[in-house]
Amino acid sequence: MTAAWIFDGVRTPFGKFGKALAGVRPDDLAASTLRALLDRHPDFDVASIGDVILGDANQAGEDNRDVARMAVLLAGLPVSISGSTTNRLCGSGLDAAMQASRMIETGDAGVVIAGGVESMSRAPWVLPKPSRPYPAGNETLVSTTLGWRLVNPRMPAEWTIPLGETAELLAERYGISREEQDAFALRSHRLAAAAWDDGVFDSEIVAVPGVALERDETLRPDTTPEALAELAAAFVEGGTVTAGNSSSLNDGASMLLLGAGERIDGVDADPLARITGRGIAGNEPQVFGIAPVEAANRALARAGRTWADVDLVELNEAYASQTLACLRLWPELDPEKVNTTGGAIAIGHPLGASGGRILSRAAHALASRGGGVAVVAICIGVGQGLAVVLER
Repeated sequence: MTAAWIFDGVRTPFGKFGKALAGVRPDDLAASTLRALLDRHPDFDVASIGDVILGDANQAGEDNRDVARMAVLLAGLPVSISGSTTNRLCGSGLDAAMQASRMIETGDAGVVIAGGVESMSRAPWVLPKPSRPYPAGNETLVSTTLGWRLVNPRMPAEWTIPLGETAELLAERYGISREEQDAFALRSHRLAAAAWDDGVFDSEIVAVPGVALERDETLRPDTTPEALAELAAAFVEGGTVTAGNSSSLNDGASMLLLGAGERIDGVDADPLARITGRGIAGNEPQVFGIAPVEAANRALARAGRTWADVDLVELNEAYASQTLACLRLWPELDPEKVNTTGGAIAIGHPLGASGGRILSRAAHALASRGGGVAVVAICIGVGQGLAVVLER
């Protein structure tokens, strides 16, 4: 089959919940990022785009009605360009890229745009319809920002515990201390800050029109072990998971340009990396954080690779305990190869956009180093994991 290559990848700076990007609709956020990606390649004929696939975990507010198609129209692309929105919760953006690569490999398209968007700030409250007409009591608004809501009563209670409690469960199961989690969080902030200072992200970041945001808004380069140690447990009394060693609520978008073969007409650039393996795995919902372990193992096997071949890993940091639990289960992997420019604890985790961010980051990193093998993996609420192997 035709090989699927990543030719470019961009993202916005990630905004903090309720802050810099909170005034931007998600469809506008996706549209401006799509436009910015295409503007980097002025000689590329946009009419040759086979599809635009975007991940979006919410889709309950302004991102309803297929936000990918809305982005195509708002970005000024020809109406002939189609758009599809996919939802695999936190893995939505990576799932979109995986779908795009399959389209290319099977010959269904020569060029596909993939990525994702999320505005957790603008996620609406919803009011379910009452079960009977003219209810006499009060009705309750439900937040759609994050986590379980409107839970089916047939779901086992142990599956539907809050996400933060799942992080505590992993910390307990794998013997991950508060000190270890805080140290990992500090590493994430320091590495991300250094990457920003060194210009590592400069070629990947695109501005959001009308917003004065140049860097990821949740980055705390001045945090210290003492400051992290002072934070109270956020989810379980006496627990070890805090706001400081967890990812935050964020807004942002990411976009990637994928194509068949090693050239795209009108794109004056060599491809960054080739997708050589994909993996999907499921496990118990209450320990969803370790699902990337099996997903990555499967992706490597399909690529004909082992962990000994891997040069770098981008693993989405939902929680420090979740990331460290995965590392416990990958004893062959050198932890220093993981998230070498920081991760979601520092950068942020706008759900639908995160998969595109880590895939783009890994592709750019392989290009910078002149070659190698990368694993990109993400955990997903309700017990799933996704992974992709990149090679250059």
